[in-house]
Amino acid sequence: MTRSISEIRTATLAGSESAEIHVQIEELRKKEGSNGKPFWELKMRDGSDALTLRVWLDTPNFRICDTLANGECIAVTGEFYQNGSYGMDSKRWEIRRLQPGEREILFAGSSAERAAIGADYKFLEETAAQISDPRLLALAVRFFEVHGARFQRAAAARVNHHARRGGLVNHTAQMMRSGLALAHVYSQLNHDLLTAGILFHDIGKLWETCPPEEGFSIGHDVHGELMGHISIGVEVINAIWRELPKDDWQELTPSSESVRLHLIHLILSHHGELEYGSPIMPKTPEAIALHFIDNLDARLEMLFSGYATVPEVAPGIHDRIRPLNINPVAPLAAFNAAGNPTP
Repeated sequence: MTRSISEIRTATLAGSESAEIHVQIEELRKKEGSNGKPFWELKMRDGSDALTLRVWLDTPNFRICDTLANGECIAVTGEFYQNGSYGMDSKRWEIRRLQPGEREILFAGSSAERAAIGADYKFLEETAAQISDPRLLALAVRFFEVHGARFQRAAAARVNHHARRGGLVNHTAQMMRSGLALAHVYSQLNHDLLTAGILFHDIGKLWETCPPEEGFSIGHDVHGELMGHISIGVEVINAIWRELPKDDWQELTPSSESVRLHLIHLILSHHGELEYGSPIMPKTPEAIALHFIDNLDARLEMLFSGYATVPEVAPGIHDRIRPLNINPVAPLAAFNAAGNPTP
């Protein structure tokens, strides 16, 4: 049975796992070892994760790699295991090119992946539809119309958190759930503005970290490199705003310009600190809330992912997660009155 890279990575924490994975070649590079012998470094990616394998000179796969190119889709069948600090590795593995039908399935994602992204995207559309401010509502509706397809395949980052095709939708939806809960606790927050800010805070990543239609590799885009997702996000919002009909906005309060300005501030300040890339510090309640919601979801995603994919260095203690700069410790099980730990 075909498995995803993330599924295999989790399974190998308990021991070796024989499986077949379908992947796209992200980068294939010939290198030279310390002994002077050449080897191939094969970087691969599917919709869930990335994997790098080394192909040594004395293996049949070495000759096959001579015929492969970046962007090709292959099946890798072998025994996968955790190789110390190097990470997940494989032995006795074979390569073959995918058939056209297999390629289509690979790019469409597994049924679970499609369901998760589809459900989160629908949730975002339905939540945005509840915005009462007609200006923010019109902005959201137009965004989904124009950029919805690109939004559904964008990643939230190149590494660290939600760094996968569709990851931005998952990240944004989880933030939206937190924002809805927080708005009930802090009634002073402008619910419409916070909802729109969560939806739009990372839309610049539709260009900065967006795989192609048939691909998983999160490449580099000249707009992303020269401007960054925060600046791009501001431009996208302003571009959509200029196109919207405004005849019925003249008598609305607060003024339309104030609404636009506060929304732009949320995008500009959501990293929270100047040193982390925000050109301005959060200066409104919604901006402060957005920053912490964003940071919370990113950190918890890295932590939960680490529990599933990072080996233990001692019972209940996982290897270091560098972005968090901690060795995660297994969480306390929920209390169960029957005396059995609740998962």
